[in-house]
Amino acid sequence: MNSLTLRVGLIAALVVAIFAGLTALALERAFRDSATHALEERLQAQLFMLMGTVEVDAGGAVSMPERLPDARLTLPDSGLQAHVTDARGRILWRSPSALGLPMGVGMEDRFLARMTVDWETPGGLVPLTFTVMEDRSGLEAQLSEYRRSLWGWLAVLAVLLLAAQSLALYLGLMPLRRVARELRAMEQGDQGQITGHYPAELKPLTDNLNTLIQQERAQLARYRDGLADLAHSLKTPLAVLRGSLEQRSDTDSLDSRQVLEQLERMDRIVAYQLQRAATSGRSALAAPLDVAPVMQRLADTLNKVYRDKGVAFSMQVQPGSHFRGNEGDLMEVLGNLLDNAWKFCRQRVRAVAGHRGRLLEIRVEDDGPGIPADRVPAILARGGRLDEGVPGQGIGLAVVSEIVTAYGGDLLVEDSELGGAALVIRLPG
Repeated sequence: MNSLTLRVGLIAALVVAIFAGLTALALERAFRDSATHALEERLQAQLFMLMGTVEVDAGGAVSMPERLPDARLTLPDSGLQAHVTDARGRILWRSPSALGLPMGVGMEDRFLARMTVDWETPGGLVPLTFTVMEDRSGLEAQLSEYRRSLWGWLAVLAVLLLAAQSLALYLGLMPLRRVARELRAMEQGDQGQITGHYPAELKPLTDNLNTLIQQERAQLARYRDGLADLAHSLKTPLAVLRGSLEQRSDTDSLDSRQVLEQLERMDRIVAYQLQRAATSGRSALAAPLDVAPVMQRLADTLNKVYRDKGVAFSMQVQPGSHFRGNEGDLMEVLGNLLDNAWKFCRQRVRAVAGHRGRLLEIRVEDDGPGIPADRVPAILARGGRLDEGVPGQGIGLAVVSEIVTAYGGDLLVEDSELGGAALVIRLPG
């Protein structure tokens, strides 16, 4: 029921079914009442015609002509019977259609018209009771035929009505499907904003989405520009101070070393905080980035930097492995992981990327000394380093952890099959 089309369609089908059922019941009831009333009037008319053809002599004997008013009165099992009785209930005349049928049995299942009159004869008044009866079978057969026809036509009309409602629903929800297609195109990087023309009900939504996207991009651009200016403003004075201290005399070497250490610490803090603040985090409208080219580009660069080490690098990237986020964040994560692998490996580095369910998993392994489990929290902290003899500022894995956390992912440190460490990141794909 998460589909709006399915929900509205089911409601419409339920309404049509209830409407068709109630309509069928009402029409059937009206037809039954009309048919019953018509049958009663017909029996009354046949009663009068029967009274018009009867002959009564002076002794009260009743005779009928050979040709009766309704031919069914002469046919056995026709369903229509008639008889004439006297005041004591004795049958004076009985229609041929009633021959062989017990009188008074099953009369509750028949329609009946009866009239008692005082018939004037030369011998005086003779009380006579005229009765005409008809079985319900004829009416029930008529009702059954009408019911079949009624439900058949109502079913056809219901199907046509549902088809018309489905068409109206499809056309009515078409703008929403166009908005969804444009949002998917924005996610894939094919367009920058919603450009279609939409009805008045959706126009405020699309305009607000475009405004929100533009404001987010402008704010991110201003934020990154401000961070770049801050970095430039801080790094230049730090570089000047470092250069001035390095040129001082040896007598002040102790103080110079202390100040240089503090400057180095300040430099690490600035680099770490700038990278942390610049992390954009996961965005649903970010275009997917292919992981393989970024990983290969970084590996080519590191092979040049560590040319003397002769690292054997292997890469296994599953087709369709995409990262949803900022390209700078992806390069920062892969760059730090691969750089650490190149630094600490002996000869081999392996990178594997692919999807596990709805997660993107990237695994970087080396054949170096590995990382003891008790040192994992330390190296993930800012400034934490496993080997002080290896150049670096000790903020790489801390930056990776910050970026992965900002994207709602996890950073794991495991043992590698190559003998060293395996750093695994899992990100929402």
